[in-house]
Amino acid sequence: MSLEQESAGEEADPLDPFRQFFALERDVLVLSAAMFAFSLGFQMTNRYMAEYMSALGASAVVIGLFGSFGNVISAVYPYPGGAISDRIGSRYALTAFGLCSTVGFGIWLAAPALAGVSIGSTSLAIGAIFLGLVLAQAWKSFGLGATFAIVKQSVSPSKLAAGFASTETFRRTAFLVGPLFAAALFYPFGSSDGEIVTAFQLILLVAVVFGVLGTIVQHVLYRPDEDDIGKEFEGVSQLRTDLRTMPDELRPLLVGDTLVRFANGMVYVFFVIVVTRFLGVGLSLSVPVAGTVDLSPQSYFGILLGIEMVVALLTMIPVAKAAERVGLKPVVALGFAVYAVFPVLLINAPEDAAVLAALFAFSGLRFAGLPAHKALIVGPAERGASGRVTGAYYLLRNLIVIPSAALGGLLWDGFSNPLTGAEVFAGDPTVAFSLATVIGLLGTVYFLLFGEEFEAYQ
Repeated sequence: MSLEQESAGEEADPLDPFRQFFALERDVLVLSAAMFAFSLGFQMTNRYMAEYMSALGASAVVIGLFGSFGNVISAVYPYPGGAISDRIGSRYALTAFGLCSTVGFGIWLAAPALAGVSIGSTSLAIGAIFLGLVLAQAWKSFGLGATFAIVKQSVSPSKLAAGFASTETFRRTAFLVGPLFAAALFYPFGSSDGEIVTAFQLILLVAVVFGVLGTIVQHVLYRPDEDDIGKEFEGVSQLRTDLRTMPDELRPLLVGDTLVRFANGMVYVFFVIVVTRFLGVGLSLSVPVAGTVDLSPQSYFGILLGIEMVVALLTMIPVAKAAERVGLKPVVALGFAVYAVFPVLLINAPEDAAVLAALFAFSGLRFAGLPAHKALIVGPAERGASGRVTGAYYLLRNLIVIPSAALGGLLWDGFSNPLTGAEVFAGDPTVAFSLATVIGLLGTVYFLLFGEEFEAYQ
């Protein structure tokens, strides 16, 4: 929900995007449905990928490399994806990207069949996981430009914010439903590696089904006669210009944001490992009808992600409303602070289900600052630069964040001198998560000291 939308009413209403959803053009409705399908598939699989890889025999270093590989894709896919969309049209671009993502889910599903085959010390099953990511993330990252184009060409300027609010809200709702769906599918299984693999294959099968449905829905129902097709792509030279002309007001935000995101990237992929293996916390509930319900750590992790997203959905709009009174900078700093302190709180948490629930509820507050964060980026860009400067901001930030997960994996698992083989660091998850918090707090403090408020909120 944008700040502009919130200023139109006196009360922040978390249900408002759903009401607006039914008043929008068909193409935005179709896009929202497809976004829900692919976000559901990707969210209920990607947050568990470290657990899946660990069950297949991957080390923490390999899992960290997988996280950094995902960072590479997130950084480099959107720019060429937008160019492809401009050249062939949003409908065909999203259909192609949807097919790629569905095939990627399928490769992840088939990966365990290759677990017994190795090239040197590398299992082909782990190699298939990396290959699957190249395809699975296509709709999410390649399709970013196409999704923006569909909203822009489908609604009037007065409803543009409502269009983006609809798609974003349904994406976040999938972030809530996906992990809960995964928790339900994990419930009948135990915590052995074999059972984890079997349960996750069921989750991947569901993701494939949603990918097929999402691809069909968007291709059949989207109207191609209104598709805009561009004529040229200005290329890397334009990107260099965009980086040079980035408004000065954005630079402190970019530095602080990059440090916070780097810190989060060091440990994000390992959150599931901390809950399921490092702490090993499940949940036992007494239900009047069903008796005692025991949730494995894998199943409980899905519940924790659901708690996190409920808090995010409930607080995003009220906090955006509050930003109109206190300014954008304090709200953005709050989100940064939550990002920063969560790792050290999680890694030092007691083995207690209630404490973990409280921690993940607290983590949900990091999303509360997202609308203000985006407004703080877009505000100066609208005044002094083209819209591409915003894209350049995210590209530069994401490029710097690329090695973060690999660094986190090295600190978690330890590393040796490649020349002598002597151990340099034995590895310690607490050190990895604590260092992430230190880096995140540095970014938060830097932004508090040097970050600028957007003049519309002063």
